[in-house]
Amino acid sequence: MIVGARPRFRQIIIEVWKPLTILFVWDVAVTAFHMMTPIKEPPLPTALFGTAIALFMGFRTNAAYARWWEARTLWGALINASRSLARITRSLTKGEPEGSETRHNIILRQIAFAHSMRCQLRRQSPYEDIARIAGTDVADMAVARLNPANALLEDISGNYADALAEGRITEIQQATVERVLIDIANAQGGMERIKNTPLPNGFRFFPNLFTRVFCVLLPIALVESLGLATPIGSTLIGLVFLAVLSIGEDLTDPFVNSVHDVPLTAMCRTIEIDLLQTAGLPAPEPLTPDHGVLW
Repeated sequence: MIVGARPRFRQIIIEVWKPLTILFVWDVAVTAFHMMTPIKEPPLPTALFGTAIALFMGFRTNAAYARWWEARTLWGALINASRSLARITRSLTKGEPEGSETRHNIILRQIAFAHSMRCQLRRQSPYEDIARIAGTDVADMAVARLNPANALLEDISGNYADALAEGRITEIQQATVERVLIDIANAQGGMERIKNTPLPNGFRFFPNLFTRVFCVLLPIALVESLGLATPIGSTLIGLVFLAVLSIGEDLTDPFVNSVHDVPLTAMCRTIEIDLLQTAGLPAPEPLTPDHGVLW
């Protein structure tokens, strides 16, 4: 996620330089053809066409941003539920030693769950993160399943089931924990729904098609009035449309690990810090932006 009051112009150019270069070459070619031949270009309703495209792209960008914001909301719910789980775990194991194995097992598995969700949403292997936090045995158990995060959640529930069977907690206390685990599972399901359900193809295909057609027609419509300045004017207008198109495309998948996505790594670090401190264990430092981007 790009942080700061204003996006950097360099980042915008990086995202659209390829189609922008092609557009500039086309603008130069149209301008040269106009200057070197007596053929006059036909008038084109580019203003009307551009307005229609802008409305369509605005609608698509709003739909994409709604997905991005829902993803951020779900991760906020996961952070809160993780804190609640750690707080309840500490409360229910208050009579046990500070280095309680039950407390540490549950809290470390919840941290591993958050990292596993991050890796699954970004189509990465979660084994190393799970092994670093909860041990290789837990990592082997989790990655043996198709959904490692769900396996970790089941393991947390199993730890509380064992505590109930041994008489260390009551049924009411277990029910309280299960409600928190249900909130975590609901957040997980919402994230998986966003990741596995893309925007309808028309929302992605037609804005790309219409924007490129508009950029092709634009210099033809402007060359009569702008003359030699056509490549500059047409390219600047095209930059606006291409930038909006690129941003909308990035927002459609908020977990794709790009500069526009939800900062999953930073939020996992937040969960890790809060839960480790709750367990009385050493915690790492919060993540800071890297060249204006929080990952």
